[in-house]
Amino acid sequence: MILLVTGVTFLATLLIVMALAYGFSTASGPAVGRLTQLWNPVALQRPKRMRERQRERAEQVLGDLGKLLPDAKANQASRLQRLMIQAGYRRPESMLAFRGVKLLLTVGAVAAVYVTGYYRENRMALFFAVAIGFVLPDLWLNRAIRRRKHRLRLSLADALDLLVICVEAGLGLDQAIMRVAQELRIVHPELSEELRLVNLEMRVGKSRLDALRALSARTGVDDIKSLVAMLIQTERFGTSIAQSLRIHSDSLRTKRRQRAEEAAAKTPVKMVPVLVFFIFPALLVVILGPAIITLSRQLIPMMGG
Repeated sequence: MILLVTGVTFLATLLIVMALAYGFSTASGPAVGRLTQLWNPVALQRPKRMRERQRERAEQVLGDLGKLLPDAKANQASRLQRLMIQAGYRRPESMLAFRGVKLLLTVGAVAAVYVTGYYRENRMALFFAVAIGFVLPDLWLNRAIRRRKHRLRLSLADALDLLVICVEAGLGLDQAIMRVAQELRIVHPELSEELRLVNLEMRVGKSRLDALRALSARTGVDDIKSLVAMLIQTERFGTSIAQSLRIHSDSLRTKRRQRAEEAAAKTPVKMVPVLVFFIFPALLVVILGPAIITLSRQLIPMMGG
C-alpha cells in the first residue's frame, strides 16, 4: 500500500513539473519558429495561441496559489521583482506565479515525505523538504538570469555594429536604436525587446538618459552598463556618437577575446580532477594490472613453500 501511494505521488508530482516546464518554456528555437512561419504562417498561429492560453492559465492558477502566502516585505518584494525582470518576466502575475511554484513544491515535498513515512527515520526530513521547496525555484531563477545575461552579452556586439552603421549613415541615436531593435527581433529577441522598451519609454516622455539607465538596471549586464555609461557621457560632453560607439565596439571585442583566452587558460586546471579521479586509475589498472597478477602468481607459491 505504501509503495502504491508513493508511486502515485511521484507520478502526480512528475506530471505537475512537466506541465509547468511546458507552460513556462520558450519555443523550440527562433530559427525553427521563423522557418515554420515562412513555410506555413497560418498553421503557426493556432498552436501559438493555444500555448499562450495554456501559459496564461498556468500563471493564473499559480498566481492564486501565490496569494495564499503572506505578503513579503518591501525590500524583499523589490529584490524579487528585479530578479524576475532580469530573467525576462516583467508581468506582475509572474511574481505571484513564482511564489505559487514555491508553495506547490513545498507542499508536494512535505506530502511525499509524510506519505512515504521517511520522517519517522529522519526527523530532519520535513525540514529538508521545506528547504527544497523554497530553494529550488530560487536556483532556477538564478540559472535563468545567467542564461539571459549570457545571451544579451553575446548579442551586444552585433547590435553595436548595426548601431555604428546606422549612426554613420545619418540617423539620430533614437532612430538608430529603433532600427537596430527591428533588425535584431529574430536573431537576438532578448536584446531587441530591451531596445524596443527603451524606444517606448522615450515615446511616453521619459528622457533618453533615464531610459538608458532603466535599460542598465533591467538587464544587469556589465557590458550594457558600460555602453550606457559611454552614451550618457557622450550626451553630456557633446562628443561624436559614431566615433564613441566604434571605439566602444573595438574595446568590447577585445574583452570578448580576453574572456575566450581566459576560458581556454582555465581548461587544464579543470581537467586535473577528471584526470586524477577517472583517467589515471583506469590507466594504472590497465598498465599495472597484468604485472601485479604475474607477480602474485610467482610470489604466492614461493611464500607458501
